[in-house]
Amino acid sequence: MDNKKEEVKKEENVTEAVQNNNLEEELKKANERIIELENKVKYNQAELINYRKRKDEEVSNMLKFANQDLILELIQITDNFERAIKLDDTNLNDELSKFLAGFKMIYSHLTETLKKFGVEEIETIGKEFDPNVHEALMTAHDESKPNDVIVDCLSKGYTLKGKVIRAAKVIVNKLD
Repeated sequence: MDNKKEEVKKEENVTEAVQNNNLEEELKKANERIIELENKVKYNQAELINYRKRKDEEVSNMLKFANQDLILELIQITDNFERAIKLDDTNLNDELSKFLAGFKMIYSHLTETLKKFGVEEIETIGKEFDPNVHEALMTAHDESKPNDVIVDCLSKGYTLKGKVIRAAKVIVNKLD
């Protein structure tokens, strides 16, 4: 009888050992699953943070450049004022000169207003050609000036808060 009890006890021990191994495997799998899910949560949290940053940047840029179209239209008006002002001659007593004096005042006020809103004129004549801010429409050949230097500006260029909204149309010196 003692043998039977010992055999039963051995079988119980074996069964218990098998169950412990099964439980350990299940625990190991559960821990791996927990780590996997924690990593997914961290990844999704990082994605959400990046999404918020992108959205904030998009909204910021949208607000920063919201008036860009209006400013481009106003720049065309300043171009027209500049053309009209160039008609002025040396005779300061004629009607045209008096009329253009008013134009100059309006032009000055308009350019100051544009500056208040972050509009800056792109420098051109005498500067080295930069395709990021200049558009070369023609080339000139002048031995007295360095290569790739702007010799004339056909249409002014402008930036709005550091972003080019209209490239300057220029004539570039080419010695080649």
